[in-house]
Order: sequence, then C-alpha cells, then structure tokens
Amino acid sequence: MGTSKRKTYTPEYRREAALLVIDTGRTVAAVAREIGVGEQLLGRWVHAERARTSDGAQAPLELHERAELERLRREIAELRMDNEFLGKAAAFFASKQNPRSGSR
Repeated sequence: MGTSKRKTYTPEYRREAALLVIDTGRTVAAVAREIGVGEQLLGRWVHAERARTSDGAQAPLELHERAELERLRREIAELRMDNEFLGKAAAFFASKQNPRSGSR
C-alpha cells in the first residue's frame, strides 16, 4: 500500500482563493476548477472568509477594481504554474546532466 500525501494550503492561499469567489462574483465551482481544488473545500474557505470579514465592513470593490483584481489573481495563478513547471524541468534536466546516474 502506498502512502498518499494530502495537499496542504497556506492560510494566505486559502484566503486568496476565497476572495476569488467573493470579489469576482464567480461561482465556487468555476473557481475550484480554475485553481485545481475541490468545490467543497473551496466552499469552506469562502464561508470562513465571509465569516472573518463580516465583523469589519469593507467597502465593496468598484467594477474596475474587481477587473484588475481578477486579472492580477489570474496572472499570479499562471505564474505559480509556470514556476512549478520550471522547477520540475530544472530537476529533470539536472538529473540528465549527472554523468554518474546514467550508464555509459
């Protein structure tokens, strides 16, 4: 039997993911698919963030602020995926460059 490792998310990541739903007005399902987490998990994060921010009333974002925020969050998600890919590629090529690991 293999051991499965559960993904862990930082509080900052959970908050940002929840704000994607809250600030942009998109559905939990759409955002969950976009960032690769389960709908129920994201729903819990959204609920927790709404409960956390309900004490201090924040002014709602204006339309241009929402658009900019959504663009920036999408860009961050893309950059994170690019960074993850580059890290894996670097590790792959580093293992290919090591003359001791392969046969001659």
